[in-house]
Amino acid sequence: MPMPALGLASSPNSPAAKSGINKTGGMTKKTSSQNPARPAPAIGVSACLLGMKVRWDGGHKQDWYVRKVLAKHFELVAICPENECGLGIPREPVRLEGDPDRPRLFTLNSRIELTGKMEAWIERRLGELEQVDLCGFVFKAKSPSCGLKSTKIFGNGSVFLSGRGLFAAAFTKRFPAIPVVEENDLHDPLAKAIFIEKLTRFGKLR
Repeated sequence: MPMPALGLASSPNSPAAKSGINKTGGMTKKTSSQNPARPAPAIGVSACLLGMKVRWDGGHKQDWYVRKVLAKHFELVAICPENECGLGIPREPVRLEGDPDRPRLFTLNSRIELTGKMEAWIERRLGELEQVDLCGFVFKAKSPSCGLKSTKIFGNGSVFLSGRGLFAAAFTKRFPAIPVVEENDLHDPLAKAIFIEKLTRFGKLR
């Protein structure tokens, strides 16, 4: 699979950062710039990074590199675990607690455990994603569902600062070869270059 060059926009005001994205569904509609008759490669993205108002407070965390650069070259499969598993918008904040290797998900104030609900949704969603043929995923940092290496896990009077969200953990276990990154790393030149190289290598192997 030919992969696009992504050393494009260095700021949200650059010409390459002027494209739009369809925010009404889970995926944009694109074709490959190398072969217009062929669909563009797909990557998963935490939905809030696309400007979708799916966070607990009804807000978003739009990321300009994802929204303006990656969106020009890839089908973007938007996923919000908390919203899609039925927690609604707005909703009570949630956090992970307990063993960092097997954390459990609780609402912050009402103390309702949502681990089983989230895990059931994750199993269904990962089954659907097996049919999408993703070549990468951009996760929201620090999220209790989507953080890769920065999620707080609370327990025994201490806080583990480098945990992994429930969905991110399950995704990387089911698809260990697919390149993944937190959005913060896309603004570090070296980390971004490494991720793009992994996307390119993974695409060529398929």
